[in-house]
Amino acid sequence: MNIEQMKLVLGEILSKTDLTPCVVGHRGVGKTAGIIQVCRDENWNYVSLRLGQMEVGDLVGIPFRNEDVMHWSRPSWWPSDNMPPTVIHCDELNRAQQEDTLQAIFQFVEPPTEGQPRALHTHTLSSRHRVVVTINPPDGTYQVATLDRALIDRMVMLFVESDHECWARYASARNLDIGVRQFLASNNSLLAKQSAAMDLQVEPTERAWEMISILRKSCHFPGNLEMEVYSGIVGQEAAIMFMRWLADNRHRPLTAAEILNSWDNISWQAKHQRDDVQAATINDLVTTLHASPTLTAEQEQSLIAYIAVLPRDLCFGFVKSLLKIPSIALAISQDKYDCVVYEAIQTIADQALH
Repeated sequence: MNIEQMKLVLGEILSKTDLTPCVVGHRGVGKTAGIIQVCRDENWNYVSLRLGQMEVGDLVGIPFRNEDVMHWSRPSWWPSDNMPPTVIHCDELNRAQQEDTLQAIFQFVEPPTEGQPRALHTHTLSSRHRVVVTINPPDGTYQVATLDRALIDRMVMLFVESDHECWARYASARNLDIGVRQFLASNNSLLAKQSAAMDLQVEPTERAWEMISILRKSCHFPGNLEMEVYSGIVGQEAAIMFMRWLADNRHRPLTAAEILNSWDNISWQAKHQRDDVQAATINDLVTTLHASPTLTAEQEQSLIAYIAVLPRDLCFGFVKSLLKIPSIALAISQDKYDCVVYEAIQTIADQALH
């Protein structure tokens, strides 16, 4: 992806998830400038950590004793909980000169899990703040350390390459020398020398598929970028297979079993089905509930959630069909579901009176 595409993807990930993007690109391509521009556009504070120049004490603070308890002072760069949303840029991650520095930052770049805050040693980071990483690829042309697979597995790798059209728009906006711009317009290959492919041994893991699930539920990427984002998490081969599987199944109507038993996984698809496809799902639900009208508490919640995402006309027709099934009618008519089904039931009652 080019820098403009990277900025779009980065804005989505940082604003809607707690995941840690890692921007991988050759020198001078605009990684840092792109991140700063995203922060400026989103009105976020920006903090840069040049990890190649830092020691462990710069990250975790200096120890001090309070009576008989050892504490660590908060580093000056650490954003407090009441500060405006801040993006902490861990620059040159694979240039950390000391192994213990790299080990210390390992915890910080890992996304928070199970509701726990992101942390670095004894310091915890407010959920309003985000972390982004940049590195040069370890292709033999840079003095960088090789990142182990456990660290790579904790980040969303975004591979950024030089792109003349993107650079030309940037150069025009910055009013760079017209001679340089015209020369490069005729000699695109001289914008930047393309080095070897940026291979970082990205492979499928349980954590990687969980990150893709988070992105699919929280973010929206243009179709041409979705493949690139997923490739930076599970690798190109797995991403291609996944995208092909999605394409093959995208226009298949959701089944009643999927609506009732797998709502969290298919809610986005359920909301965006075409009306004709939606009708097929509704017919399957009505048929299934006629045959087996008993719902668990979770299935009842899923059914209500599905009703809530339907277009108005389809919603009225579906609720009308459900009211003909006594046990289902009793379930969806509960007061706690008024905000979802009340209007449909009221409209149906009005139609019956007239």
